[in-house]
Amino acid sequence: MKIIWLGQAGLLFIKNGFKIMIDPYLSDSVEKINPASFRRQAVDESLFEIKPDVMIFTHNHLDHYDPATVCRFISADTNIVVLSPASVWQEVRKIGGGNNYIQFNRHTVWTENGIKFTAVKAEHSDISAIGVIIDDGDKKYYVTGDTLYNEEIFGDIPNDIYAVFLPVNGVGNNMNMTDAARFAKRINAERTVPMHIGMFDEITADEFDCENKIIANIYEEIKL
Repeated sequence: MKIIWLGQAGLLFIKNGFKIMIDPYLSDSVEKINPASFRRQAVDESLFEIKPDVMIFTHNHLDHYDPATVCRFISADTNIVVLSPASVWQEVRKIGGGNNYIQFNRHTVWTENGIKFTAVKAEHSDISAIGVIIDDGDKKYYVTGDTLYNEEIFGDIPNDIYAVFLPVNGVGNNMNMTDAARFAKRINAERTVPMHIGMFDEITADEFDCENKIIANIYEEIKL
């Protein structure tokens, strides 16, 4: 599985040409609402040439479900499987067309092209927020989405996670670095990739104290 960090909490998974995009934020939408939250990383316009087979949105906040970004990938003319919890599903399905809009709430499982997607609990200010486990038959990858450290989450997580991708910025109802490190250790992930940093702040992954961390570079493949 090839994995590319799109900045903030966005990820692109590619296996044998099959493309899965999660929470892409590729605009200045947040800055228009909060000028202090301007992009520190320029948009890579070449990303808009990608044609995802599956798009996943973990919750309905602009830096995760951004209509200005979404319209560059999903239209009435595309044929994409769109997995999203109720808060996003109500909005994204209005695009219509031949896309398959799946209401992907906690405990929901969807299999596409031999890859199994499972929605798991996230503890966030959007009460329908989810994390997602991607099982390609070889390894399990866990994208937590925006979340706090919450005991109820661990009952949803299998004990053989290869890599976890999680927020560490400590604001906006997200884990701080201390709790994120505890979270990764608790689920016994082999690799831990800190995210949700460097887009609207000056936080770097160097500050994250986790023994199995992998530092991602924006728009580059993550070397797991």
